[in-house]
Amino acid sequence: MKQRLLLGLTAATLALAGCSTISDGLSAINPFASSGPKIAELSPIKATAEVRQAWSVSVGKAGNYVLVPAVVGSAAYVAGGDGVIAKIDNGATSWRINAGQPLSGGVGSDGRLVVVGTPKGDVLAFSAADGKLLWQAKVSSEVLAAPAVGDDGVAVRSGDNRVYLLDGADGKRKWVYQRSTPSLSLRSVAPPVIADKYIFVGFPGGKLVALAVQNGAPVWEGTVALPKGATELDRVADIVAPPVIDGRQVCAVAFQGRIACFDLGQGGNLIWARDFSAAAGLAMDGRYLFVTDDKGAVHALDRGTGSSVWKQDKLLNRRVSAPVVRRGLVAVADVKGVVHFLNRDDGAFAARFNTDGTPVAAPPQMIGANFLIQTSGGNVTAIDAQ
Repeated sequence: MKQRLLLGLTAATLALAGCSTISDGLSAINPFASSGPKIAELSPIKATAEVRQAWSVSVGKAGNYVLVPAVVGSAAYVAGGDGVIAKIDNGATSWRINAGQPLSGGVGSDGRLVVVGTPKGDVLAFSAADGKLLWQAKVSSEVLAAPAVGDDGVAVRSGDNRVYLLDGADGKRKWVYQRSTPSLSLRSVAPPVIADKYIFVGFPGGKLVALAVQNGAPVWEGTVALPKGATELDRVADIVAPPVIDGRQVCAVAFQGRIACFDLGQGGNLIWARDFSAAAGLAMDGRYLFVTDDKGAVHALDRGTGSSVWKQDKLLNRRVSAPVVRRGLVAVADVKGVVHFLNRDDGAFAARFNTDGTPVAAPPQMIGANFLIQTSGGNVTAIDAQ
């Protein structure tokens, strides 16, 4: 019988699913354990950027799930764990509904549909215009990741690592992709990513796969990491954050594995790879790749070579989120609800912003010129930083 153990590996809530109980050594990677590592205290900084709250709206606590806002233009589609879904446009709530059941995955939107998932495997699609329920579908297990909405349908990843493409008009299944998984793996909150005619998905065992939108056939597979080690826990090398894609380059990172970038214009050939462990996610701009490692350090790497540009290690064990970059600033948030703004060129602290004091599990995003943060306490805040 499979058993699950919650692990606070990063700001995201992850769990191990395996065939045997694991207890020894969990404290080394679980900040919630009584004997776990102490989080770094914050030292005063000299601010070089100005930050202010543009607006803030409460949507309800996320519970044990990671609920990510979907940003389309000036609108943010947000959800709470108790079933609340809302559209916020320029800080004003356009509509607010209750799905009638708890939510565990979302939000996905293309500005026409708003799609969320539930712990029971229900996929619910609403009108982005007024929040009216349009259709409901069913997948094989809980939906932990935000669905991806594109012109060809809605891509949904279920908790058992199946990928479904549902018809955007009525929710009917177009295809399903399934692959074998290791006996021990991390529950993934990484959503599928639709790019051009492909759906990119990271899997347990360190594989990044591109599926054809038309029929779900695997078109390309890249090895981000190879499991290694003496025990099943050591061999966990799962991709649990979405890849980032810019032009022909796609990059992904695996927990206890590597970070790797591939050239899609040359058949997906490996550009570079280096040993790395992360579960929070990546961000990319024209020159650098930004990533938070599993200890909370934030790194900037050269996009072309993978060489280190800088490392900010003053946030260790604060369960730091994935980064987002804009206007020369890299923003990350932590377990105390603090948003840290780093200088894009050298990683120095530029400013801080305190939210509601609850953990930030969802990766920060951009909405217009503002940074968008959703805390596990349910506050969605737009921050103007410059």
